[in-house]
Amino acid sequence: MTCTDAQVRLMMQERAKGRTQQQAAVKANVNNRKTVAKYEKAGQLPSEMKQPRSYRTREDPFAEDWPELEEMLTAAPELEAKALFEWLCDKYKDENGGQGKYQAGQLRTLQRRVSSWKALHQDKQAVLEQAHQPGEALQTDGTWLTELGITLQGEPFKHVLIHCVLPYSNWSWGVIAQSESQLALQRGLQATLFQLGHVPAYHQTDNSSAATYQLRSGADGEREYTPGYLAVLDHFGLKPRLIQVGSPEQNGDIEAANGALKRALRQHLLLRGSRDFVSQAEYEQFLAAVMSQRNAQRQARLAEELAVMTPLTASALSGYQELRVKVNRASLIRVQNNVYSVPTSLIGRQVTVRLREWEVEVWFGQRRVETMPRLVGQNKQQINYRHVIDSLLRKPGGFRNYRYREALFPTLVFRQAWEQLQQWHSPRKADLIYLRLLRLAARTMECEVEAVLKRLVAANQRWDEQDVEPWLALPPTTAAPALAPPVIDLSQYDRLLEVNDVAA
Repeated sequence: MTCTDAQVRLMMQERAKGRTQQQAAVKANVNNRKTVAKYEKAGQLPSEMKQPRSYRTREDPFAEDWPELEEMLTAAPELEAKALFEWLCDKYKDENGGQGKYQAGQLRTLQRRVSSWKALHQDKQAVLEQAHQPGEALQTDGTWLTELGITLQGEPFKHVLIHCVLPYSNWSWGVIAQSESQLALQRGLQATLFQLGHVPAYHQTDNSSAATYQLRSGADGEREYTPGYLAVLDHFGLKPRLIQVGSPEQNGDIEAANGALKRALRQHLLLRGSRDFVSQAEYEQFLAAVMSQRNAQRQARLAEELAVMTPLTASALSGYQELRVKVNRASLIRVQNNVYSVPTSLIGRQVTVRLREWEVEVWFGQRRVETMPRLVGQNKQQINYRHVIDSLLRKPGGFRNYRYREALFPTLVFRQAWEQLQQWHSPRKADLIYLRLLRLAARTMECEVEAVLKRLVAANQRWDEQDVEPWLALPPTTAAPALAPPVIDLSQYDRLLEVNDVAA
């Protein structure tokens, strides 16, 4: 009879109390006293007496082909069992369309066989856990939070979290940004240091372009710190420290912290009951509350870190980068390989551009003349049709082949309207009508013009700009006041001459 470890322990306890073998067997619910004698003689539990099985209970279907598969795995250990199985099925397929040598249900058997072979023959690189010293370094990394499905007033919100972590205590802080840029890294690091109130010895980051650049003469992907990044660290009294190229495990603490924070955010979003926020500010408050709650559990080890850190005395850096650019003849400026339009009155002028995380400001002298959303990436355009519409109306022939024509269709309805005009008018006439509509949108309300165009497009009847204006609440035109012609009294000049004669 097979017994469990618990039954054998109970039998041995009863025997130690002076019970007979039969009594001990009955107590442990075992029918035969010989079972008690067996385990008394062995002095082992059933689990300790089991011997590993060294034989197969069924025939190995891959025994004939395994030597060849093993050679393939030795030559290319990254081969997967599924690929090998498909190769076998193709090799032994039935030419008549029937079942070949192998069937789909045998895939799992091969997967176990390949997994066992790799466990015994394929070496892997072990992760070398690091011993962290209190207050030694602050690790920073950018991790995308778009996967959380956050929306602002129903619109998807694409963003990255610049996340900073103290590896010893796991205290963390961060700010959201559009991309992992140098400006975003500066904002994240500054916000973290001011939240912490202290400065560690080192700042550690990966080899992203926000902090480093590729050396032309460098070998093996060698990179160097950017001057801007070094200036930020020098301002706060930090020393730079990079991980080796191709060694992400050296940033393992921040990577693990990224995953843990994302899991916590998912849970808090579930408790909140919604992933939609009224504004970006409300979402940032939600993030700060979650991070503060998590940091509250790390105060003991954080105190050890603060004790050896330097108190923060540096002032805050400006939240923007300032550039001087010239407005070209097309009323455009180029900022970080992206193009923005500005009012035509600035053509040929030097303007100051303040590049913020989410916005681009254009200043002329001490006056801010334009604020636009900042573009992420390169070779993109932010063209405001209000800036160029008057120039296009003076030369309507330039519209059709305008390089940035797509930007002159604010919404889909405007494009549909232009395409519909092509059906009823010549190309030049259609372009002229559309440009007049665009000027109307610039001078009134774009949404009101769009609403009228939507009705006209749906009706699918011939129309032009004259059919749009009556639907708009245009401001009344103030007539110039009638002025009476001035009466000139020339006798005044005669009196002046008389006075001069008397004086002479």
